[in-house]
Amino acid sequence: MSRSVLSAALGLALAAGLAALPGSAAAAPAAPAVPAVPAVQGYAPPSYAGSAAEAADNQAFFQAVMASAKARQAANPWLLTVTVTYDTGNAPSFTGQISQAAQIWNSSVHNVQLQEGSQGDFSYYEGNDPRGSYASTDGHGHGYVFLDYQQNQQYSSLRVTAHETGHVLGLPDHYSGPCSELMSGGGPGPSCTNPNPDANERGQVDALWANGAE
Repeated sequence: MSRSVLSAALGLALAAGLAALPGSAAAAPAAPAVPAVPAVQGYAPPSYAGSAAEAADNQAFFQAVMASAKARQAANPWLLTVTVTYDTGNAPSFTGQISQAAQIWNSSVHNVQLQEGSQGDFSYYEGNDPRGSYASTDGHGHGYVFLDYQQNQQYSSLRVTAHETGHVLGLPDHYSGPCSELMSGGGPGPSCTNPNPDANERGQVDALWANGAE
């Protein structure tokens, strides 16, 4: 696929067979049409370090969400904290994890806050995908986080969700990091359940969103 297309899978992919659907997800809405991009090895063994293309795609997703938030924030330029809104309507099986992940990030950073709302800056979707969970942008100021059923059974679902939300806020993958780093993803293995960003990750997000929408 041409790299000029901003839509791309980020982080948390698993090249494995599909597991049974959670009972609560049996009647879930269909996920959006997923861009035909090569599989990536996110949430993978520490030996996988990611690629420059993935890093560029992650930055594109962050810029798309920031652009959407800035456009809405322009009506209230005196506000110093940017509010990024998200929609959970297409991920009913993960509303609890999404809410917890948002609370974790909201208590960890100051310059940006996550808030649930319809027609948000980005949306969550759920379903089966051999690439696992990932973040993707449509290139027009919006994007979505896709949560894969199998991966959320194999790994801590809250960590997966908080990790993908970290991409929304501008953080890249760092698979070789320790379990204490949220963006190390699956590098430390399924036994790692830490859903919290470390001090460096918190500082990076606040720096990226510094001075509100200025």
